[in-house]
Amino acid sequence: MPDRPTKAQLAAAHGRTIDDVIAPGLHVLFCGINPGLYSGATGYHFARPGNRFWAALHAGGFTPRQLDPSEQHRLLDYGLGITNLVARTTARADELTVEELRAGADELARKLDRYRPRWLAVVGITAYRTAFGKPKAVVGEQDHQVSGVPVWVLPNPSGLNAHWTPADFAIEFARLCVRSAS
Repeated sequence: MPDRPTKAQLAAAHGRTIDDVIAPGLHVLFCGINPGLYSGATGYHFARPGNRFWAALHAGGFTPRQLDPSEQHRLLDYGLGITNLVARTTARADELTVEELRAGADELARKLDRYRPRWLAVVGITAYRTAFGKPKAVVGEQDHQVSGVPVWVLPNPSGLNAHWTPADFAIEFARLCVRSAS
């Protein structure tokens, strides 16, 4: 991974976007809330060192080793991809409006229509509840589909989500890995 971004580089990353890692017919398309400033500065999804996405992806059985964020395009080799509900980078997800999250859900539906993954995995229960109008949703497989694609909700792997342990993430990612393989 490149050197850590400076404070100036992080500040300059506000409002940037990061390209999706996506292709037709993926096994699972992971959908984050939105990129953080660290990701915006590096150009890689889930790039902040405290983010547990890449470790959970490996521990859950999706990848044979833990990938570095700079290797994000290798996900396509495993039938995996990454997008976000909202494309613009922010310091914190709570900077996003309800309207942005709902518009992001509409845009995500269009991506699903186009790329047709087998599963959509939304990474972040609170954003999912808001974006899709499902206030009582819980982590796991959902009772509805988006554009005909089954939905699984995973906990937010941000280091700020401290009540989820690495073992908890491994279990939840493994549940999806097993289900998406069937």
